[in-house]
Amino acid sequence: MRHDLAPYRDELIISTKAGYDMWPGPYGDGGSRKYLTASLDQSLRRMGLDYVDVFYSHRRDPDTPLEETMGALASAVRAGKALYAGISSYSPQDTARAAEILRALGTPLVLHQPRYSMLDRRIEQGEPTLLDVLDAEGAGAIVFSPLEQGVLTDRYLDGIPADSRAAGGRYLTASAITPERIATVRRLAPIAAERGQSVAQLALAWVLRHDTVTSAIVGASSVAQLDANLDTLENLDLSPTELDAIEKALALAG
Repeated sequence: MRHDLAPYRDELIISTKAGYDMWPGPYGDGGSRKYLTASLDQSLRRMGLDYVDVFYSHRRDPDTPLEETMGALASAVRAGKALYAGISSYSPQDTARAAEILRALGTPLVLHQPRYSMLDRRIEQGEPTLLDVLDAEGAGAIVFSPLEQGVLTDRYLDGIPADSRAAGGRYLTASAITPERIATVRRLAPIAAERGQSVAQLALAWVLRHDTVTSAIVGASSVAQLDANLDTLENLDLSPTELDAIEKALALAG
């Protein structure tokens, strides 16, 4: 940021989250006003920024009243440390309540960051679903792990490469590379090929098919990989026939 991107700050959307273990002691975790405020201040110092565009509460903290957590987000916006407030990994019910509190504080909820992929469809489940709640609130979803940490690519079709994420075992472990999952990827491959896409590009187009899903977070280990992911935007439309074929491929995986 300091050496390369500073001239483009006004063209960038920069966000940060707080909610999980950051430093020892009772105020280095959770959803308290003290923790969220300190965490944001430390993030701004590390990044050398005056503000972030979006500040997220990373998770619902059961030990902190939701009013306090949302109040901290609203305070960050009023202080100019963040432009917008967001939440991540909240249930549909907690999302609706969080949006209600933020609206009353004059800081509307603009984004929810849930996990979502062909292999993790929890945001489509329940009554109401998380997607239903976000649609009703006019908030967007910016989904993470749309490629299931690389499972929904051709990376693991022939085993686990020594330099892969699964080999490192931090967020994706070898146990997640099951024969059933690899079989699913192989079933999806011809559907993607028919569209002139890779499995990864098909998986990204699939999560973006919802109007409520405004963006998807992808990790990239090279510029070429990032370019390939961005090329997904050239073909986002999925026909009913393609969606049906995808559903059948996923159903076979249970």
